[in-house]
Amino acid sequence: MSFDIRVERRLGEARIALDLASDGRLTALFGPSGAGKSSVLNMVAGLLRPDAGRIVVDGVTLFDSDTGIDLPPERRRLGYVFQDGRLFPHKRVRDNLLYGWHLARPETRWMSLDEAVAFLGIGPLLDRWPRTLSGGEAQRVAIGRALLAGPRFLLMDEPLSSLDAARREDIMQVIERIRDELRLPILYVSHDRGEVERLATTIARLGT
Repeated sequence: MSFDIRVERRLGEARIALDLASDGRLTALFGPSGAGKSSVLNMVAGLLRPDAGRIVVDGVTLFDSDTGIDLPPERRRLGYVFQDGRLFPHKRVRDNLLYGWHLARPETRWMSLDEAVAFLGIGPLLDRWPRTLSGGEAQRVAIGRALLAGPRFLLMDEPLSSLDAARREDIMQVIERIRDELRLPILYVSHDRGEVERLATTIARLGT
């Protein structure tokens, strides 16, 4: 799986630009807050349109300003894990997970609910409400929902930044297992050098 991302976008007074070609299993966008890392992730997701450039993932063109290609988010086959989990508060954990599963077309699903629950160790959480979960538990559920959407790759936006040290370690181990056991490519955003050096196989720096 390869990421070929060459994009630029002006947001207010800031100009965001990235020229990246990576075959790494976990490619980290690293840099200070405000450097545009999350904006690049949103461009890959189809939530923010670049002013110019090209986004190709594993040979599939998601965006190309020269040819007019701009696939909608639901056709890009990605899983997105946000900093705050963004679970649906009115759905129990089981239904949050199944939301991801129902998003995927049947022919693109490669993980079942039972497999995701076993992989993430979240069986005891299935009947709980999101408000009762710890930060680490909520992120496990958010990761499970993303995996069940049948993605070809994952986007992760600062998934550890709101967790304490013990829960950070717990979720880092989950991410390492996704990288090494599932071998699912990840485009990962962080401003934490230690986190990136541990997890990333390729690092792209944004900002100064």
